[in-house]
Amino acid sequence: MTGAKLGAVVMSALVVLYLALMGQQGYYFLIQDNPVPKAMGFFILILPVFGFWGILRELRFGLAIEKLGRKLEAEDAWPRFKFGFMPSGRANKNEALQEFPEYKQRAESDPENWRSWFALGLIYDACGNRKLARKAMRKAIALNQR
Repeated sequence: MTGAKLGAVVMSALVVLYLALMGQQGYYFLIQDNPVPKAMGFFILILPVFGFWGILRELRFGLAIEKLGRKLEAEDAWPRFKFGFMPSGRANKNEALQEFPEYKQRAESDPENWRSWFALGLIYDACGNRKLARKAMRKAIALNQR
């Protein structure tokens, strides 16, 4: 298990524990006779539902991306970027920004190719745009599932 995967499992377990404790507190408020604690209990119980939903959604996203990555590795089709990396392990943002237009053009010229969208997601991430990186990866997942 990689360090990132182990970290995700540990953090998910801690959040699940926190949400379970929140749920327990919500239940204790809910069984009170007074309507104010009942209302508080109801809203406290809603938070763990959204929390569990968020965790499941993120874990499914991560597993789907990992599956696509393994598929690309098996095909020996992993994108070959030219940008370098900083000593911290992060991509050199300036170099990635110079390479970005090529990958964006590839994805736009072949919008049904999940491999192009996967590569675009990777380079968006290297450029520091996590929001668009996740959007491109979601599109790659959707296209692969067709």
